[in-house]
Amino acid sequence: MRICIIGGGLTGLTAAYHLGRDHEVDLYEKRRCLGGCVSSYEIGDYRIEEFYHHCFAGDSRLFSLMESLRIADRLEWLKGTSGYYADGILYPLNSPVEILRYPLLSFTDKIRLALLTMRAGKMDSTSLDGITARDFVVREIGERAYRSFFEPLLASKFGDRRDEISAAWLVSRIAIRSNRGLSGERLGYLKGGFFTLIDALSDEVGRHCVIRLQDPATSLSREPDGWRVNGQRYDAVISTIPPHTVPGGVLSHLPRIPYQGAACMLLSLDHDVTSGIYWLNMKDPAPYGAVVAHTNFVPLERYGEHLVYLASYFQDTLPPRKDQAMLDDFCQRFHVQPGQIKWHRMAVDQFAGPLYTTGFRERVLPYQEKGLFLAGMFSGPNYPERSMEGAVCAGEEVASLLTREEGA
Repeated sequence: MRICIIGGGLTGLTAAYHLGRDHEVDLYEKRRCLGGCVSSYEIGDYRIEEFYHHCFAGDSRLFSLMESLRIADRLEWLKGTSGYYADGILYPLNSPVEILRYPLLSFTDKIRLALLTMRAGKMDSTSLDGITARDFVVREIGERAYRSFFEPLLASKFGDRRDEISAAWLVSRIAIRSNRGLSGERLGYLKGGFFTLIDALSDEVGRHCVIRLQDPATSLSREPDGWRVNGQRYDAVISTIPPHTVPGGVLSHLPRIPYQGAACMLLSLDHDVTSGIYWLNMKDPAPYGAVVAHTNFVPLERYGEHLVYLASYFQDTLPPRKDQAMLDDFCQRFHVQPGQIKWHRMAVDQFAGPLYTTGFRERVLPYQEKGLFLAGMFSGPNYPERSMEGAVCAGEEVASLLTREEGA
C-alpha cells in the first residue's frame, strides 16, 4: 500500500516508523529538518532543543519507543527545581521550608494547595472539562490563591483567554508535575538531548520511507481509488498538521480547533541568573511567562555555557519586535549586560498547541474523518494536555488503525 504522511514531527515520524517496513511511505515535511516542536539547534559540538523539553515517569509509550530504537540507555533522571518571581523577588519553591516561607499564599491556602496536588493524580480530569480553571481553583483553594498564584500563571500562558481554560487541563498539569522529592521534581532527559530521539527515529524511518524535506503538502484531493497529494497518488493519507491547515478543504466542515503560538528564546550566558533554579514562573508582568534555565537541570559541563530559555505564548500573530522586548526585559530584570549574552536564538511556532478551553473534549478528533487519517495534538492521547508521550501514542494508534481499516 502507498501511504502519504503529512508532517515530520514526532507523531508523523512514529507513524512512519510503524508503517514503513510493510508499506511504501512518503513523509512530507515543510521545514528543512524533522522533529517539529522537538527540533534542535546545532551549536558548536552539541545539540539543544529549540523549545525546552523533558519527560515524565509515566511516559511508558515514549520509553518503549526509545527501547526499540536502542537509545533507552541514554535516558537519565534529573532534578528539576522550580520557583516563582513575584514583586521583583525570586522565591524557590521546592522544599517544605521554602514553600512555608513563601509570603504570597496564606498557610491555609498552602495546605489546600498541597491537598489538591496529592489528589490531582486520582481525579477524573475529563469530568472537569466543562468547568473553568478559575472556578475550580476558587472552589478548591479560594479566590485569594487564584489571584495571587494561579491567575498570573494562566495569564502568562493563555493571555486574555485565561478565563476560558478548562479545569481538566489544569488538573492534568498538576498531576503530571507531582513526582517530587523534598528538593525538586524528578524529570527525564536524554543524553545528547531529544535530538538523540529524533535522529534515531529519522535514521530508521529513512531506511524504509521517502522523506521529503522542504516539501509542504500544498494540494490534497480525494479520488475514486485513493488520494492525490502534490500530484502524487496514494492509497491512504495520514495528516498530523493542524486540521484547519490541511489543503483542499477536506476538513473544512469541522469546527476549528483553537491553537496558540509559542515564541521561545534561547540565550547563552556566562553566569547563572536564577540562583540554581531550573523553572522560574513569572508572576510579575513580563513579555515571557517563564525563565527555564536548562543548565540548572542538565549539567553545565556538557555545554560549557549557561543556557536559558524565555518562554512566551501568543494568540493569532506574534507581536512586532517581540524578541527585542524579551531581551530588553530580561537584561533589565536579571541585571544582565548585553555583552554577557554570547548568542541568542528565537524559535516561533504559530500552532504550538491547542487552547484547552472548556468543552474541548467534544472537539477531540477521531483518527479517521471522511476517509482521511488524522493524528496529532488534536487527538485523544493529547487531551487534556499535549506531550511527547501523547505524540507517540497518536502516531502508533493511527498507524494501527490504518493497517486494520485498509486490511493491510
